[in-house]
Amino acid sequence: MSQDPRVAHVVRALREAAAAHERMSAEAAAVVDAAQAMAAALRQGRTVFAFGNGGSAADAQHFAAELVGRYEGERRGWPVMALTTDACAVTAIGNDYGFDRVFARQIEALGRPGDVALAISTSGNSPNVLRALEAAQAGGLVTIALTGKGGAAATLAAHHVRVAEQRTPRVQEVHATVLHVMCELMEMELANG
Repeated sequence: MSQDPRVAHVVRALREAAAAHERMSAEAAAVVDAAQAMAAALRQGRTVFAFGNGGSAADAQHFAAELVGRYEGERRGWPVMALTTDACAVTAIGNDYGFDRVFARQIEALGRPGDVALAISTSGNSPNVLRALEAAQAGGLVTIALTGKGGAAATLAAHHVRVAEQRTPRVQEVHATVLHVMCELMEMELANG
């Protein structure tokens, strides 16, 4: 009796995802570095701004929710904001300045020196993400890029975490895990403050 090809597909996808996570262990130090940069900013009362497009926008919102609310530890909420959530701001900026400026304009308005700009981009080449990183640099924010293949975002970020997978779904799956691990590291780092 032959195996259902759909079952084989599921098994193959799960194995691919597991292998992608295993390969990501080579980037563990970069994950720690980025999490420490965010923890240091939060310790100083600064804000973390997360942003991205599509699935990365959802990741930015999920990440912010874990830190404003709580991840696993009971603690005070931290100032983390997803720049993807204000539909009025995103559509007004997009209409008046172009979609390439939807995150940059918010960084210019809300960001202060010492804050953190966390860019999440599978390609690392989304124009609106790149413009936001440029605005963050100009404004004295700490820049972090969580990417797939790296792209131009890697050169614009002080801290770069690269998920070097070829398929977008695998990159996005590892991004979700990396963001959760960053939450864990930040809670450990800030547990006594």
